[in-house]
Amino acid sequence: MASVLQLTDVSIIRDGTTILDHVSWTVDSSERWVILGPNGAGKTTLLQVAAALVHPSSGTAQILDDTLGAVDVFELRPRIGFASSAMAKRIPATETVLNVVLTAAWSVTGRWNEVYEDIDVRRAERVLAEWKLDHLSGRRFGLLSDGEQKRVQIARAVMTDPELLLLDEPAASLDLGSREELLQLLGGYASAPEAPGIVMVTHHVEEIPVGFTHALLLTNGAIHAAGPIGDVITVDVLSSAFGLQLAVTSDNGRFTARAV
Repeated sequence: MASVLQLTDVSIIRDGTTILDHVSWTVDSSERWVILGPNGAGKTTLLQVAAALVHPSSGTAQILDDTLGAVDVFELRPRIGFASSAMAKRIPATETVLNVVLTAAWSVTGRWNEVYEDIDVRRAERVLAEWKLDHLSGRRFGLLSDGEQKRVQIARAVMTDPELLLLDEPAASLDLGSREELLQLLGGYASAPEAPGIVMVTHHVEEIPVGFTHALLLTNGAIHAAGPIGDVITVDVLSSAFGLQLAVTSDNGRFTARAV
């Protein structure tokens, strides 16, 4: 297994407030990680470090064998697939779905004067079909439902065959049907041996797809627990992290949690 992300003693401090507190964590290419934790625990900031969008205040972040601070991030970022609500806001509402995915080849969010080869177009069309979006290829991004926009973002993120895939709350705000459809697709992708290392942030254990192998639990910017998913998504670990007695169940690779 090759390491795609290695954080050593990473801290992020902003305006005197510690967002991440001495985080050491390694992700291998064959692993699918979910990051959980209370609001304000530092989940999104940790994902931004992994995406080479935020540099550590101290410590070392190695991403795809390159060290932040000693690499051109504009060369590194195209090797990382990243889907988030912040990214969605940068996509022009008038852009077609096909172009939203296609422009990932140039790491831009809107079609301009770039020249794309036929192989790029075929690749974008294939990815749209894999994520059940091919019937929407000519639709404007701003006219899609939340669930469709989420899937388009992920399709865009995987368009360039990334070596590391990062997903920030991909199922947030979705209705039950849209959530389950997305999680089914994500579970199939995560279970494929050729998929890259994946890190996903979520607030709810119910949103963890089948096929995810590891979990990282953050509290107050520090690692509360990390390891194989069955060792972390437990009654004792989750109850102590959230300060509430919880009942946790697992059924065919899916989890649920509720207050006792």
